[in-house]
Amino acid sequence: MTTYNPVTDKIADELRKIVGEKYVIFKDSEKLEPYSHDEIPGKDYAHMPEVVVRPRTKEEISSIMKLANREMVPITPRGAGSGLSGGAVPIKGGILLSVDRMNSILEIDRENLMIVVEPGVVANEINEAIREFGLFYAGYPMSLETCFIGGNVAENAGGGKAVKYGVTSRYVLGLETVMPTGEIVEFGGKLLKDVTGYNMVQLMIGSEGTLGLFTKIILKLVPLPKAQVDLLCLFKSSEEAIAAVPKIMTTAGITPTSIEYMDKDSVQAACQYLNENIPYQKAGAMLLITVDGTDKQQVEKDYELVGELCIKEGAIEVYVADNSTTSERIWKVRRNIPEAFSVFSKRQSGEDIVVPPASIPKVVIEFKKLSEKFGVVIPCYGHAGDGNLHSRISPPPDWTDKKWKETLPLILEELYKVTASLGGRISGEHGIGHKRKKYMRKVVSEEYMDVIKSIKKALDPNCILNPGKIFDL
Repeated sequence: MTTYNPVTDKIADELRKIVGEKYVIFKDSEKLEPYSHDEIPGKDYAHMPEVVVRPRTKEEISSIMKLANREMVPITPRGAGSGLSGGAVPIKGGILLSVDRMNSILEIDRENLMIVVEPGVVANEINEAIREFGLFYAGYPMSLETCFIGGNVAENAGGGKAVKYGVTSRYVLGLETVMPTGEIVEFGGKLLKDVTGYNMVQLMIGSEGTLGLFTKIILKLVPLPKAQVDLLCLFKSSEEAIAAVPKIMTTAGITPTSIEYMDKDSVQAACQYLNENIPYQKAGAMLLITVDGTDKQQVEKDYELVGELCIKEGAIEVYVADNSTTSERIWKVRRNIPEAFSVFSKRQSGEDIVVPPASIPKVVIEFKKLSEKFGVVIPCYGHAGDGNLHSRISPPPDWTDKKWKETLPLILEELYKVTASLGGRISGEHGIGHKRKKYMRKVVSEEYMDVIKSIKKALDPNCILNPGKIFDL
């Protein structure tokens, strides 16, 4: 096990010389506290950094990395802190390196349909900047208004449009990266095809800040769809709603942009949180389906076909949102489900399992059995079209902290066992971080663990960068 040194006054002074006194926080617990956690509810996974540093350039980050290696001080990179795995939490203390000042859009390359950005750019700002050119960045996650693109790449974030457009990794073409030992390396570039050596871009994507820190990101853009329609489909039960998903993909012969699933508990919590009056009372579950394209008439034909299929499969009502106002209204409900549960329940565990899409109905049934067995609520929602379901395990309000902490591991053991039995994994887009690392062996082999550990050791021999995440060395 690596032994780390504390951040001394001397180290703090060196950090000030690198980035400027204004951008170093040291020995100020009140200002350090916001950097001690991400968006996981509660404080179970929180840990205070010893110092926060906010660099502006790749050269500054390189100098910080070299300093950390020399002094054997761990570094935890951080974007917006909107993650749900503890990936940006400095569990070994040391230096918290925030990229919030690296927030420039460097280039909009209309000829190549690409954009070059720094890691601290908010995901939503990318589409705001390119909309006037008729372009679109499709790889963003649900938290697009708060998350940073650097964090999206580090986690390989997915989102509501992944059924048709895919996740972040499909759009990252190049990465300027500061390696754990301080070298600055460029991987990839403005290339749609490249087999010159190993595919280091894809290795870095989803590495959760353990293999390098991105300072420049090249993203692929696509033409902005000219037409979009959302369908809110109400079903009597979760089983009926989920069972309709694979049939939409196969029977209808259409690839929707999104197929989002929400059970009644999820919709009810979000509607109450938003003071929204969507008619969830008569539905046991809902599907939020988006169809888009460049031809308005074709989009109309597609959504009519999908709507008719849902009714045939048991939908009791299908609402059509064909303008931005009504579309935003129903998508706002979906996006605010996690926030709603955070407000209504102080004890909860947010999970992010992924299985082959056709196994989604089985997952919902098995999770319901677990809910009844342990006497907890396990609401489910998420990206049903690509097999990625989220759940918020919540106990009754009369449970003590002791009972919750004793019971949750038992629930997770069975929940992940079910997921593994269906060929699934324990995270589809939120990452492993340090929240899920002890469950990695439930779904991958020892040989797999040995391979990824050997990569970490080769690139980060001192285990300086984001230690304690994904696995322990």
